[in-house]
Amino acid sequence: MRCDTCFRHCDIPEGGRGFCGARTVRDGRVVPENYGRITSMALDPIEKKPLARFFPGSYILSVGSYGCNLRCPFCQNDSISYGPDVRYAAEEAVTLSPEQLADKARALADERPGNLGLAFTYNEPLIGWEFVRDTARLTHEQSLKNVLVTNGTAELSVLRELLPYIHAMNVDLKCFTDEGYTKVLGGDRAMTMAFIEEAFSYGCHVEVTTLVVPGLNDTEEEILAIAEWLAGLDHGRGRDIPLHLSRFFPRFRMTDRPATDVAMIYRFADLAGRVLDHVYTGNC
Repeated sequence: MRCDTCFRHCDIPEGGRGFCGARTVRDGRVVPENYGRITSMALDPIEKKPLARFFPGSYILSVGSYGCNLRCPFCQNDSISYGPDVRYAAEEAVTLSPEQLADKARALADERPGNLGLAFTYNEPLIGWEFVRDTARLTHEQSLKNVLVTNGTAELSVLRELLPYIHAMNVDLKCFTDEGYTKVLGGDRAMTMAFIEEAFSYGCHVEVTTLVVPGLNDTEEEILAIAEWLAGLDHGRGRDIPLHLSRFFPRFRMTDRPATDVAMIYRFADLAGRVLDHVYTGNC
Protein backbone atom coordinates (compact mmCIF):
# COMPACT_ATOMS: atom_id res chain seq x y z
CA MET A 1 0.00 0.00 0.00
CA ARG A 2 1.14 3.56 -0.71
CA CYS A 3 1.55 5.99 2.18
CA ASP A 4 0.51 9.54 1.31
CA THR A 5 1.82 11.33 4.40
CA CYS A 6 4.88 12.97 2.84
CA PHE A 7 6.71 13.35 -0.46
CA ARG A 8 8.26 9.88 -0.22
CA HIS A 9 4.95 8.09 -0.91
CA CYS A 10 6.43 4.85 0.40
CA ASP A 11 5.09 1.57 -0.95
CA ILE A 12 4.77 -0.47 2.25
CA PRO A 13 4.14 -4.23 2.32
CA GLU A 14 1.78 -5.79 4.83
CA GLY A 15 3.54 -5.69 8.20
CA GLY A 16 6.42 -3.63 6.86
CA ARG A 17 7.46 -0.07 7.65
CA GLY A 18 7.92 3.06 5.61
CA PHE A 19 11.09 5.15 5.48
CA CYS A 20 10.06 6.96 8.67
CA GLY A 21 10.08 3.72 10.65
CA ALA A 22 6.67 4.45 12.14
CA ARG A 23 4.05 3.88 9.45
CA THR A 24 3.02 0.35 8.57
CA VAL A 25 0.31 -1.64 6.77
CA ARG A 26 -2.27 -3.66 8.68
CA ASP A 27 -5.09 -5.49 6.93
CA GLY A 28 -4.39 -3.60 3.73
CA ARG A 29 -4.46 -0.12 5.32
CA VAL A 30 -1.61 2.30 6.03
CA VAL A 31 -1.65 3.13 9.73
CA PRO A 32 0.75 4.74 12.23
CA GLU A 33 2.56 1.98 14.11
CA ASN A 34 3.51 4.61 16.70
CA TYR A 35 -0.10 5.62 17.47
CA GLY A 36 -0.17 6.53 21.17
CA ARG A 37 3.35 5.25 21.75
CA ILE A 38 5.03 7.84 23.97
CA THR A 39 8.81 7.80 24.39
CA SER A 40 9.26 11.27 25.89
CA MET A 41 7.23 13.55 28.11
CA ALA A 42 8.13 16.74 29.99
CA LEU A 43 6.60 19.97 31.21
CA ASP A 44 8.57 22.58 29.26
CA PRO A 45 8.70 26.36 29.10
CA ILE A 46 6.97 27.46 25.90
CA GLU A 47 10.19 29.23 24.89
CA LYS A 48 11.92 25.85 24.62
CA LYS A 49 9.80 24.80 21.61
CA PRO A 50 10.97 27.49 20.64
CA LEU A 51 7.98 29.84 20.62
CA ALA A 52 8.88 33.39 21.56
CA ARG A 53 5.60 35.19 20.87
CA PHE A 54 2.98 32.66 21.90
CA PHE A 55 2.00 33.09 25.57
CA PRO A 56 5.58 33.84 26.73
CA GLY A 57 6.33 32.75 30.27
CA SER A 58 3.90 29.83 30.12
CA TYR A 59 4.51 26.07 30.25
CA ILE A 60 3.26 23.23 28.09
CA LEU A 61 3.15 19.45 28.43
CA SER A 62 5.43 18.14 25.68
CA VAL A 63 5.23 14.62 24.29
CA GLY A 64 7.09 12.66 21.63
CA SER A 65 6.91 9.25 20.01
CA TYR A 66 9.47 7.71 17.63
CA GLY A 67 10.46 7.89 13.98
CA CYS A 68 11.22 10.63 11.45
CA ASN A 69 10.98 11.13 7.69
CA LEU A 70 14.21 13.17 7.42
CA ARG A 71 17.81 12.12 8.00
CA CYS A 72 19.50 15.19 9.44
CA PRO A 73 23.07 14.18 10.36
CA PHE A 74 23.02 16.70 13.24
CA CYS A 75 19.79 15.35 14.80
CA GLN A 76 19.30 16.39 18.43
CA ASN A 77 16.92 13.50 19.22
CA ASP A 78 18.49 10.66 17.27
CA SER A 79 17.65 8.05 19.90
CA ILE A 80 13.95 8.40 19.08
CA SER A 81 14.07 9.79 15.53
CA TYR A 82 16.36 7.56 13.53
CA GLY A 83 19.44 5.50 14.10
CA PRO A 84 20.35 2.30 15.95
CA ASP A 85 18.44 3.09 19.16
CA VAL A 86 15.02 3.81 17.68
CA ARG A 87 13.68 0.24 17.77
CA TYR A 88 14.68 -0.01 21.42
CA ALA A 89 12.85 3.27 22.10
CA ALA A 90 9.80 1.92 20.28
CA GLU A 91 9.76 -1.23 22.39
CA GLU A 92 10.12 0.74 25.63
CA ALA A 93 7.46 3.32 24.77
CA VAL A 94 4.39 3.72 26.97
CA THR A 95 0.98 3.53 25.31
CA LEU A 96 -1.52 6.29 26.04
CA SER A 97 -4.88 6.81 24.38
CA PRO A 98 -5.85 10.28 23.14
CA GLU A 99 -8.31 10.46 26.05
CA GLN A 100 -5.62 9.62 28.61
CA LEU A 101 -3.17 12.16 27.23
CA ALA A 102 -5.80 14.89 26.96
CA ASP A 103 -6.89 14.22 30.54
CA LYS A 104 -3.27 14.45 31.70
CA ALA A 105 -2.87 17.81 29.97
CA ARG A 106 -6.11 19.04 31.53
CA ALA A 107 -5.06 17.94 35.00
CA LEU A 108 -1.71 19.71 34.70
CA ALA A 109 -3.39 22.87 33.45
CA ASP A 110 -5.72 22.79 36.47
CA GLU A 111 -2.89 22.15 38.91
CA ARG A 112 -0.43 24.67 37.54
CA PRO A 113 -1.56 28.13 36.43
CA GLY A 114 0.17 29.15 33.22
CA ASN A 115 0.28 25.62 31.77
CA LEU A 116 -1.21 25.95 28.31
CA GLY A 117 -1.95 22.45 27.11
CA LEU A 118 -0.10 20.04 24.86
CA ALA A 119 2.90 20.17 22.49
CA PHE A 120 3.68 17.41 19.99
CA THR A 121 7.45 17.45 19.63
CA TYR A 122 10.82 15.67 20.15
CA ASN A 123 10.55 13.25 17.21
CA GLU A 124 8.62 14.18 14.04
CA PRO A 125 4.95 14.29 15.07
CA LEU A 126 3.57 14.43 11.52
CA ILE A 127 4.45 10.80 10.78
CA GLY A 128 1.89 9.92 13.44
CA TRP A 129 -0.51 12.70 12.51
CA GLU A 130 -3.62 10.64 13.25
CA PHE A 131 -2.74 10.50 16.95
CA VAL A 132 -1.96 14.22 16.93
CA ARG A 133 -5.35 14.94 15.34
CA ASP A 134 -7.34 12.69 17.67
CA THR A 135 -5.64 14.03 20.81
CA ALA A 136 -5.57 17.68 19.76
CA ARG A 137 -9.29 17.57 19.00
CA LEU A 138 -9.95 16.50 22.60
CA THR A 139 -7.64 19.07 24.20
CA HIS A 140 -9.09 21.78 21.96
CA GLU A 141 -12.57 20.88 23.22
CA GLN A 142 -11.24 21.39 26.76
CA SER A 143 -10.11 24.94 25.88
CA LEU A 144 -6.43 24.00 25.95
CA LYS A 145 -3.79 25.07 23.44
CA ASN A 146 -2.10 22.65 21.03
CA VAL A 147 1.40 23.21 19.68
CA LEU A 148 3.22 21.40 16.87
CA VAL A 149 7.02 21.32 16.57
CA THR A 150 7.77 19.89 13.14
CA ASN A 151 10.01 19.69 10.10
CA GLY A 152 7.00 20.53 7.94
CA THR A 153 7.55 17.52 5.69
CA ALA A 154 3.97 16.47 5.02
CA GLU A 155 1.34 16.77 2.36
CA LEU A 156 -1.06 19.69 2.71
CA SER A 157 -3.90 17.20 3.09
CA VAL A 158 -2.28 16.09 6.36
CA LEU A 159 -1.81 19.66 7.52
CA ARG A 160 -5.45 20.47 6.78
CA GLU A 161 -6.55 17.60 9.02
CA LEU A 162 -4.66 19.21 11.90
CA LEU A 163 -5.07 22.95 11.44
CA PRO A 164 -8.52 23.26 13.09
CA TYR A 165 -6.98 22.03 16.37
CA ILE A 166 -3.42 23.46 16.29
CA HIS A 167 -2.99 26.91 17.78
CA ALA A 168 0.74 27.42 17.20
CA MET A 169 3.66 25.69 15.54
CA ASN A 170 7.39 26.02 15.11
CA VAL A 171 8.59 24.71 11.76
CA ASP A 172 12.21 23.90 10.97
CA LEU A 173 13.29 25.48 7.70
CA LYS A 174 16.65 23.82 7.69
CA CYS A 175 18.25 25.52 4.71
CA PHE A 176 17.18 27.33 1.57
CA THR A 177 18.68 25.28 -1.24
CA ASP A 178 17.23 22.21 -2.91
CA GLU A 179 20.67 20.59 -2.90
CA GLY A 180 21.02 20.98 0.86
CA TYR A 181 17.57 19.62 1.53
CA THR A 182 17.97 16.65 -0.80
CA LYS A 183 21.60 15.58 -0.32
CA VAL A 184 22.19 16.45 3.33
CA LEU A 185 18.77 16.14 4.97
CA GLY A 186 16.91 13.78 2.66
CA GLY A 187 14.01 16.20 2.52
CA ASP A 188 11.99 18.33 0.12
CA ARG A 189 12.34 22.10 0.47
CA ALA A 190 9.28 22.89 -1.62
CA MET A 191 7.09 20.72 0.62
CA THR A 192 8.30 22.47 3.78
CA MET A 193 7.82 25.91 2.25
CA ALA A 194 4.29 25.05 1.14
CA PHE A 195 3.55 23.73 4.64
CA ILE A 196 4.68 26.99 6.27
CA GLU A 197 2.77 29.13 3.80
CA GLU A 198 -0.47 27.15 4.22
CA ALA A 199 -0.30 27.19 8.02
CA PHE A 200 0.40 30.91 8.16
CA SER A 201 -2.29 31.78 5.63
CA TYR A 202 -4.80 29.73 7.63
CA GLY A 203 -4.16 31.91 10.66
CA CYS A 204 -2.15 29.55 12.83
CA HIS A 205 0.57 31.21 14.89
CA VAL A 206 3.76 30.20 13.06
CA GLU A 207 7.39 30.61 14.10
CA VAL A 208 10.33 29.28 12.08
CA THR A 209 13.70 27.92 13.19
CA THR A 210 16.87 27.65 11.13
CA LEU A 211 19.86 25.89 12.66
CA VAL A 212 22.89 27.64 11.16
CA VAL A 213 25.28 24.82 10.20
CA PRO A 214 28.80 25.56 8.91
CA GLY A 215 29.08 24.43 5.31
CA LEU A 216 25.32 23.91 4.89
CA ASN A 217 23.55 27.26 5.19
CA ASP A 218 26.00 29.69 6.81
CA THR A 219 26.05 32.48 4.24
CA GLU A 220 24.51 35.91 4.40
CA GLU A 221 22.82 35.26 1.07
CA GLU A 222 20.99 32.16 2.29
CA ILE A 223 19.85 33.63 5.60
CA LEU A 224 18.64 36.78 3.86
CA ALA A 225 16.80 34.66 1.28
CA ILE A 226 14.96 32.83 4.09
CA ALA A 227 14.05 36.11 5.79
CA GLU A 228 12.87 37.74 2.54
CA TRP A 229 10.75 34.72 1.62
CA LEU A 230 9.07 34.69 5.02
CA ALA A 231 8.49 38.43 4.92
CA GLY A 232 6.76 38.17 1.55
CA LEU A 233 4.18 35.59 2.63
CA ASP A 234 0.52 36.60 2.49
CA HIS A 235 1.23 39.91 0.72
CA GLY A 236 3.87 41.03 3.19
CA ARG A 237 2.11 39.99 6.38
CA GLY A 238 4.91 37.47 6.87
CA ARG A 239 7.12 40.21 8.31
CA ASP A 240 5.50 39.32 11.62
CA ILE A 241 6.68 35.66 11.54
CA PRO A 242 9.35 35.16 14.23
CA LEU A 243 12.57 33.61 12.91
CA HIS A 244 14.87 31.75 15.30
CA LEU A 245 18.51 31.45 14.21
CA SER A 246 20.19 28.78 16.31
CA ARG A 247 23.81 27.82 16.79
CA PHE A 248 24.97 24.39 15.62
CA PHE A 249 27.08 22.11 17.81
CA PRO A 250 28.81 19.01 16.39
CA ARG A 251 26.95 15.84 17.35
CA PHE A 252 25.50 12.54 16.12
CA ARG A 253 26.76 12.00 12.55
CA MET A 254 28.08 15.50 11.96
CA THR A 255 31.23 15.93 14.02
CA ASP A 256 33.45 17.00 11.15
CA ARG A 257 33.02 20.75 11.70
CA PRO A 258 33.14 23.23 14.57
CA ALA A 259 30.24 24.85 16.37
CA THR A 260 28.82 27.89 14.62
CA ASP A 261 30.62 31.10 15.48
CA VAL A 262 28.53 33.13 17.94
CA ALA A 263 29.36 36.42 16.24
CA MET A 264 28.05 34.97 12.97
CA ILE A 265 24.69 34.15 14.54
CA TYR A 266 24.30 37.71 15.80
CA ARG A 267 25.38 39.13 12.45
CA PHE A 268 22.85 36.97 10.64
CA ALA A 269 20.15 37.99 13.12
CA ASP A 270 20.85 41.66 12.41
CA LEU A 271 20.67 40.95 8.69
CA ALA A 272 17.36 39.06 8.91
CA GLY A 273 16.01 41.80 11.15
CA ARG A 274 16.15 44.23 8.27
CA VAL A 275 13.16 42.50 6.68
CA LEU A 276 11.52 40.67 9.62
CA ASP A 277 10.05 42.26 12.73
CA HIS A 278 11.05 39.47 15.15
CA VAL A 279 14.38 37.61 14.97
CA TYR A 280 15.77 35.56 17.86
CA THR A 281 19.09 33.85 18.50
CA GLY A 282 19.43 30.42 20.10
CA ASN A 283 22.19 28.30 21.71
CA CYS A 284 24.48 31.34 21.97
